[in-house]
Amino acid sequence: MTLADRSYDVIVAGLGAMGSASVCSLARAGHRVLGIDRFAPPHGLGSSHGRTRIIREAYFEHPAYVPIVRRAFDLWRELERAVGRSLYVKTRGVAIGPEDGMLVRGARASAEAFGVPHHVLSAAGVHREFPGLQPLDDMVGVVDDHAGVLFPEQCIAALLESATKDGAEIRRDDAVLGWEAGNDGVRVRTAGGEYRAKQLVLSTGAWIAQLVPELADVLSVVRQPIQWFEPSHPDEFSPTKCPVTLWEHAPNRVFYTLPDFGDGVKAAVHYEGQPVDPDHVDRRTSPAEESQARDLLRRFMPHANGRLRESQVCLYTNTPDLHFVIDVHPAHPKQVVVVSACSGHGFKFATAIGEVVLELLAGATPRFDLSMFSMARFAARM
Repeated sequence: MTLADRSYDVIVAGLGAMGSASVCSLARAGHRVLGIDRFAPPHGLGSSHGRTRIIREAYFEHPAYVPIVRRAFDLWRELERAVGRSLYVKTRGVAIGPEDGMLVRGARASAEAFGVPHHVLSAAGVHREFPGLQPLDDMVGVVDDHAGVLFPEQCIAALLESATKDGAEIRRDDAVLGWEAGNDGVRVRTAGGEYRAKQLVLSTGAWIAQLVPELADVLSVVRQPIQWFEPSHPDEFSPTKCPVTLWEHAPNRVFYTLPDFGDGVKAAVHYEGQPVDPDHVDRRTSPAEESQARDLLRRFMPHANGRLRESQVCLYTNTPDLHFVIDVHPAHPKQVVVVSACSGHGFKFATAIGEVVLELLAGATPRFDLSMFSMARFAARM
């Protein structure tokens, strides 16, 4: 294959949630697209796995996320229809913590600002509505009626399947080693060869700093254990009885759970992970990490605290403010888009961000306010 044969409108480097959605959106719009990943997506070595992911509208992190996740909801449903299989299950969701804590205050602020269907329950009310949950007496719960679960591996497979049907080419097990932008477009070097395109999307998640060194002193890649426990009262934790949960168990400290889809109740601490090199990650969870999850379940969901059935490790790529990076490259604004560093809460937005990438590459004004995701906010560190 000659270099001329390896020419595309757009190359997308990294095919996790954001990259797969970008390839899908670009191919649907008629672009000749090449998607490249160092592994074989969907895989369990980055940030887009774990069998289940939370999708929610009462977004405690910032109200600005609500319009984006609403568009993402619509697009996930469109993708379900396109591939003919389920990618989402509605379970409802509940954010639980002190009434004046950051989790409950943030969830209520987003819900009230955008009319998200929700209601607020006392600790006793939470337990009555969801018997498997046992908040402390001074806690309240914000119930998000639209929240539920996405199946990440199935979602990525569906995005890539749809993209391929629309003409995209996918290269698996081929790491992007570097890139150059010039007047004639962009050249991308991989372990398997060299490709060129008019434009480039960099969406390599935990590996993004290797390709965007401007972010190397900004981002932190951390190792986050996720674990599945066998409940002693399975009926309390089925998807029809148990919501997805977020718990502020101590000031500004959060853990989350997802219901039992047949493999146990999924539980994990949100943030607090250990910094790692993404190429050298210990994929085993330790007894101390299991004990931390068990202690939280024992306190708040005791009937879920059964036998450990499985554990995995996920990578978060965190910014200092825990908001995303979605921006044109500062040195190559017409040719290169950076969409990464999702800080442990990005998966649910992927389909909507795929549309945003299309708009950024076209030089159009994005439909959402992206100012809080700009690279310029890190100027003092870059």
